[in-house]
Amino acid sequence: MEKRNMRRKLLLIPIVLLMILPSGCYDMREVDKLAFVVAMGIDKSKNENQLKITFVIANPEVGSLVSGSTDEPPQEVITIHSSDFITAKNTANTIVAKQLTYELLQLMVVSEELASDNNFIRWFYDTTKDREIRRDTYLAISKEEASDYFKNNKPKLETRPHKYFQLMIRRGVETGMLPDSTFHRFYEITEQDADAFLAIYTTAKPKENPPLRHEDEYIAGEVAANGNANTTQFAGAAVFKEGVMVGKLNGQETRLASILDETTDIQDVLSTIHDPFNKKYRLAIRIHKKQNNKVNVNVDQNPPKVRIEVPLVLDVLSDRSMVDYTKDARKREILRKQIKTDFEREFNKLISKSQKEFKACVFPLSLDARKHFLTNAEYRKFNWMKTYPEMDIHVSVNIQLSGLGKQTKVPKIQHLRD
Repeated sequence: MEKRNMRRKLLLIPIVLLMILPSGCYDMREVDKLAFVVAMGIDKSKNENQLKITFVIANPEVGSLVSGSTDEPPQEVITIHSSDFITAKNTANTIVAKQLTYELLQLMVVSEELASDNNFIRWFYDTTKDREIRRDTYLAISKEEASDYFKNNKPKLETRPHKYFQLMIRRGVETGMLPDSTFHRFYEITEQDADAFLAIYTTAKPKENPPLRHEDEYIAGEVAANGNANTTQFAGAAVFKEGVMVGKLNGQETRLASILDETTDIQDVLSTIHDPFNKKYRLAIRIHKKQNNKVNVNVDQNPPKVRIEVPLVLDVLSDRSMVDYTKDARKREILRKQIKTDFEREFNKLISKSQKEFKACVFPLSLDARKHFLTNAEYRKFNWMKTYPEMDIHVSVNIQLSGLGKQTKVPKIQHLRD
């Protein structure tokens, strides 16, 4: 009898499991019934207790091999006013038939006007409440209103909005022209209350007749580009201190901050430096960061003293003055010293700007300083944010020349003209 009861109980186990397992799909949603928001814009509203929210909703059928060609637009852009961007999804459903979701949200663009408002951080921290918003979403600041930004952003070659933003940001971070400005980094840096956070700077309204500068000294909107390409530009960074935008960095300054930041991974940096043998020309270089910086912090001095050594490996890719560096070690040393001088000047200009203008460090230097305090209480008493502007900080650069281009030797100009 007992064996028979035991068999019955064993038979009941798979039946119970079959009843439980299907319940795991209770919240399943069909993909074709969802509207995927891939980018969002946030502006101030006329009502101070509301936001003007813009949704960029991707059309998954465009570019799909399964669906083939379609006459439908690649995206739909709508702007509404709401108390927050969480409940705004329901409001948007008065216009959009499908249920809005933030599961594929890649980019949030905030107008410079809102980002500079002291209350911005109150609005932004709603991103921590919605389960659909991922922490690897990027934050960007637009010169104009975000609603206008998305209306004017019309990519030509990559019409799929999710792919366009993904490629633009990824490439910008690799070249150092854009900061790695994920939501996670914003929360982390802001809550530490010690350093500045850098967000992507962008605009879809470039300046008319902007001044001509060197290749990485631009900020978004200053690149003079002709043709029928998209007018949107991504370059430089918006600087946030304690959750509020306090200034901007151009592309070159953003690159320098990325090199000083050990938590970022820049991979393909091309720039130019002065030609030491002819002031009319500039040399094209590729910068490699193969070793970590050496940081020496002395918090016992008054003012505290910080010395940073940055090791860089460089390839020289052009030689317009046609100097033969391959045989003459003296000329190679003159070139190396010129590069060292240029880099050290620019690094220390960035440090000075951060101390005087922003009153906060634009890379996480405080992480190195924490090692010099026995307890968190001592570190908090030191008050890094307040002390930073008065610190004695100097950056030195260790330059190693790796190569002189594919063809290392070029002919002398006078030989070609004889």
